[in-house]
Amino acid sequence: MTTTVALGPYAPPAPTRVLTARSADGTELHVEVHGPDHAPAVVLAHGWTCSTAFWAAQIRALSADHRVVAYDQRGHGRTPASPACTADLLADDLEAVLTATLAPDEKAVIAGHSMGGMTIMAASARPAFRDHAAAVLLCSTGSSRLVAESTVVPMRPGRLRTWLTGHILGSRAPLGPVTPIARRILKYATMGAGSAPHMVEACARIVHACPRRVRHAWSNVLDLLDLDHAVRELRVPAAVIVGSADRMTPPVHARRIAEALPHCVGLTELPGLGHMTPVEAPELVTGMIRDLVTTHVSMKKEGA
Repeated sequence: MTTTVALGPYAPPAPTRVLTARSADGTELHVEVHGPDHAPAVVLAHGWTCSTAFWAAQIRALSADHRVVAYDQRGHGRTPASPACTADLLADDLEAVLTATLAPDEKAVIAGHSMGGMTIMAASARPAFRDHAAAVLLCSTGSSRLVAESTVVPMRPGRLRTWLTGHILGSRAPLGPVTPIARRILKYATMGAGSAPHMVEACARIVHACPRRVRHAWSNVLDLLDLDHAVRELRVPAAVIVGSADRMTPPVHARRIAEALPHCVGLTELPGLGHMTPVEAPELVTGMIRDLVTTHVSMKKEGA
C-alpha cells in the first residue's frame, strides 16, 4: 500500500539526515531532521494513526530557515510497536527525541497534533522537556474525556453515544485500501466539509497505513486518558488551535486546555475546519509555529 502522496505540498520531503533515538524502554524511534544545522529548532509530534508524513507541508515550509525534527510515534510509521502503550511511554519517547537531536542548552518550539499534543502534555513535568521547550503549539487535542465528548457519532451525549464511539474508534477491523467510500468516511470523521480532495487523499493514505493492532492498542489509551493535571504543569508559553468542526476533539477540549494552561498565549478556533488542522490549514499552522519561534527562540538567542 502506498502510504504517502508522491507530488504536491503533502509529499514528504527528503530529510537532511535520519537517526534513531532510543527511548527509556529500548524502543528505537525513527527520527528525521530537515533544514540547516544551526537554524532555530522545531520539533513535531504527530497524532494517532499518523506518521512524520502528516507534517509534510510544515516541514517543507519551515525547513528553509529552521531545523525541523519530526519523529514517528511508537508503532507508527517506521518506529516499531511495543508491548505496552501508555501516555508515560509517549513522554519517554519525546524526551528521548529531544535529548538525541538538541544540544544540552538548546531550546525549541514543540508542536503536537492530537496524540502528539497529548504527548507534550504527558511530558510537561519531565526534565528533558523543561530543559528544551521554549514554547509549544497544541493542535486539535484534548486532555481527558476524549471518547465521551467526541461527536463522531451524530447523536445526543450520553452513555450510548460514548459506548458506540468507543467501539468505532477502537475497532480491530482493517481499514483496507483507500477507496472513494473510505475517503468519505475519513473526511466525515476527521476533516471539515470544505476540505479539498488532495487533503483528504493525503490523510487517508497516512491513516490507512497504520497497522490495525497499533490503531486498536492506542485507542484504548486515548479512551482512558486523563492529563488534566499535566496541563497545569505545562509552564512554557502555549498556543492552542482547533477547528470548529472537529468531531474527534471538539472545541470544548481546546477551551478547557486554554483555561487551565499557566501561560496560554492564544486560543485559535478555525471556522469550518475539522481535526486535521495541519493538513487543512497548512499555512496558518506553519505561521503559528514561526511566530512562536520568532518570539520565544530567536529573541532568546539574540539576547544570550
